[in-house]
Amino acid sequence: MALASTSRLSPITRRRLAVFRGNRRAWVSLWLFLALFAVSLAAELIANDKPLVMRYDGQWYAPLLVDYPETEFGGFLPTDTDYHDPFIREQIANDGWALWPPIPFSYQTLDMQMMRPSPAPPDSRHWLGTDDQGRDVLARVIYGFRLSVVFALVLTAGSLVLGVFVGGIQGYFGGKTDLIGQRLTEIWSGLPVLFLLIILASFVQPNFWWLLGIMLLFSWLGLVDVVRAEFLRARNLEYVRAAKAMGLPPRLIMWRHVLPNAMVATLTFVPFLFTGAITSLTALDFLGFGLPPGSPSLGELVAQGKNNLHAPWLGITAFVSLSLMLSLLVFIGEGLRDAFDPRHVQHGATTSPRSQTDA
Repeated sequence: MALASTSRLSPITRRRLAVFRGNRRAWVSLWLFLALFAVSLAAELIANDKPLVMRYDGQWYAPLLVDYPETEFGGFLPTDTDYHDPFIREQIANDGWALWPPIPFSYQTLDMQMMRPSPAPPDSRHWLGTDDQGRDVLARVIYGFRLSVVFALVLTAGSLVLGVFVGGIQGYFGGKTDLIGQRLTEIWSGLPVLFLLIILASFVQPNFWWLLGIMLLFSWLGLVDVVRAEFLRARNLEYVRAAKAMGLPPRLIMWRHVLPNAMVATLTFVPFLFTGAITSLTALDFLGFGLPPGSPSLGELVAQGKNNLHAPWLGITAFVSLSLMLSLLVFIGEGLRDAFDPRHVQHGATTSPRSQTDA
């Protein structure tokens, strides 16, 4: 099946894929990153303060999907059930059973049954310890990984659309359009992003979409020059001139003839744009201008490590998590750069020079 799907690809695409696979570090990094992201997507099934499924008094319950009142399990209040309450756990143990996730804590769960003051070091109950509020560090890392990757994915996609659109118009039309566009982008890129965020944070409580919108106003600027240069080069190619002579509209020429060539250099820039989005979110959360307090942020974990030097597991966990994530993305970016490099994509090439050097 794999051979059949590969055979439908164009020869140049197959050679690029062969070069990327030949870079073993990039290939392994890609699969490892996808595996970690898949695990984070199932965070609710791995780290949660509610049972996955349970049976009580002869009935089946799915606490992960439905919020049940405490009175459903012998409690006295019609509020949502706290399944870590010793009374509720005793009731369930006497009249049924519950299947818990491997980590019985969510990212916001405060462990009230701890025998040590917070932050507590790693033990059999909390594999990576707790933070200064008694929350499980491993659960926050899993949720924080997903939040960082989703934020970076959306921001990178939006930046890609804006960067290709603005850079394509500048590069294709050139002349005064290019000159005015360059001056405007230079002025816009000179605005102090951090100061703008500080000012806006005094009026609005930052959230995921608000922060994403602010970051999107500036994140596409680094891509404009790459796309503009590719459009400037491709617009003088013979088949583009022929399309113009045939009277095709500019939007059709840019979409069908120029953009596919420009995307070669653009795609090699995407992993590094992705990495920049993650580091920007982490830095803003570390400074306190990012996501709302309590969000499962890796930047907030870095800040906790700085503020709690007597709890080294916080700083070590944050450093290892960020280092692993960013290193994998950089290795993937290097593999894509080699795969789209014309010097490496030669007829019959199956390995990249970088992988041969690493070997």
